[in-house]
Amino acid sequence: MSDDSDTVLRLDLRGLKCPLPALHTRRALERAAPGARLIIQCTDPMAVIDIPHLAQQDGHRLEGQAQQDGVLTFTLRKATVSVSS
Repeated sequence: MSDDSDTVLRLDLRGLKCPLPALHTRRALERAAPGARLIIQCTDPMAVIDIPHLAQQDGHRLEGQAQQDGVLTFTLRKATVSVSS
């Protein structure tokens, strides 16, 4: 039996412009189970600021960030406890 920390969701947001990558990421995090891991790929240069800020603001963990051939890849872990705003 697997727990929620084994769940990996992949978002292909390549070609979308700001603010769409951050909005789609936020929506996916809201729907994901606590502890789920999201792998987000996008090409919008603003995502390098927006995605980490979104994670920090909402209490999620940025586990990784890379760029290759113009594609930004972020690995986020959804918070296991919700953060009230």
